[in-house]
Amino acid sequence: MSDLTIFEELESSVRYYCRQTPNLFATAQGAKVWDADGNEFIDFLAGCGSLNLGHNHPAIKRALISYLEQDGIGNALDFHTRAKRDFMEAFRDVILRPRKLPYVLQFTGPTGTNCVEVALKLARKATGRRSIAAFTNAFHGMSMGAMAATGSSKARRRLPGSTDGVVRLPFDGYHGAGLAELNRFAEMVLDPSGGIEPIAAIIVETVQGEGGLNVASEAWLRRLRQIATDIGALLIVDDIQAGCGRTGDFFSFERAGIVPDIVCLSKSISGAGLPMALLLALPQFDVWCPGEHNGTFRGNNLAFVTAAAAIDLWRDGSLAADITANSAALKAWLADTARTFAELIERRRGLGMMVGLQFRNPAVAKNVADQARADRLLIETCGPYDEVIKIFPPLNIELDLLEEGLERLHRAIVSEHKKNAFASRAA
Repeated sequence: MSDLTIFEELESSVRYYCRQTPNLFATAQGAKVWDADGNEFIDFLAGCGSLNLGHNHPAIKRALISYLEQDGIGNALDFHTRAKRDFMEAFRDVILRPRKLPYVLQFTGPTGTNCVEVALKLARKATGRRSIAAFTNAFHGMSMGAMAATGSSKARRRLPGSTDGVVRLPFDGYHGAGLAELNRFAEMVLDPSGGIEPIAAIIVETVQGEGGLNVASEAWLRRLRQIATDIGALLIVDDIQAGCGRTGDFFSFERAGIVPDIVCLSKSISGAGLPMALLLALPQFDVWCPGEHNGTFRGNNLAFVTAAAAIDLWRDGSLAADITANSAALKAWLADTARTFAELIERRRGLGMMVGLQFRNPAVAKNVADQARADRLLIETCGPYDEVIKIFPPLNIELDLLEEGLERLHRAIVSEHKKNAFASRAA
């Protein structure tokens, strides 16, 4: 067994994933990861959505190695660079123009929570207002502004006053909530006696990742877009986890036919797990003065190189075809598994390749995840009680490898089902 004592000796107790799978990982390719002892894992975690194209994609790796071999500049703040230009041209030509999206690009600090902070700051500057509307079960990051918009009390614990300036709304389907709750919110905002301060922005994930894979309906999203316009608020879509193809289209909001005022991208935008975040804003809301928001690592040119290579994979339609085929396979497996083990599983959740199974008992979900990890499947749980098994393989995973990973998860569910059946008979 590889020596892990240095981690116990020096690393903070805040570490998390390594406690669930305490292996010493060494190499990775596609949807496979190997530890230092040669054990092979199938990756259904994909770096929490930061590796949508898997580990060490050949085209992306070649682009990065070539750039490094040519002594390409690494960090360039916000200077013009060839790497940045090439990414911006690819993003414009392949992503924005075909969708008729007129966004300007802002390169923020390198993480998703940086991008959310910038989005909230920009919305407040553009509108001259302070209050933000956010939703139940939302997750937007772990810095102060992003945490304020996050619904999870676990994320905000020991931070008194962290929700100041945030109006909390029920997400679509939350205990039966729907259009009526949105309409009531709009009426309260517009009523001078409604008790709600003018709203600067509404921030939403169209599919909530950490919140339990809750999917907003297209009608609900369209109504939310209209309400934001009616009350003079900016609509921010946090596409950090659901974007870059995870739900099917490149952007998760495309299915609803809406155009948000601001979009937050991070995680898989670099295509290789390199830190990068990108804010998209409609031109009329790009009201910054030069240098008004900055950061040392806005110019990660290594990420621009890999991001451009990742965008190129969208040109010929083959990646979209992979996503469609894998999404269909996942949907069929989820439906069959939820039906077969209905006494354990409440429902299947999610959209595209951002899916999972909601268990009736969070303890059962934990046991299933633990057994799947023991069978060398990298996987996690989500939801307010960690009651949802989250299935997040790379978008381009080979179908036979996807099926093998699902078989490992199936074995874990069968084992837990047998254990629960035995306990019931014994009782």
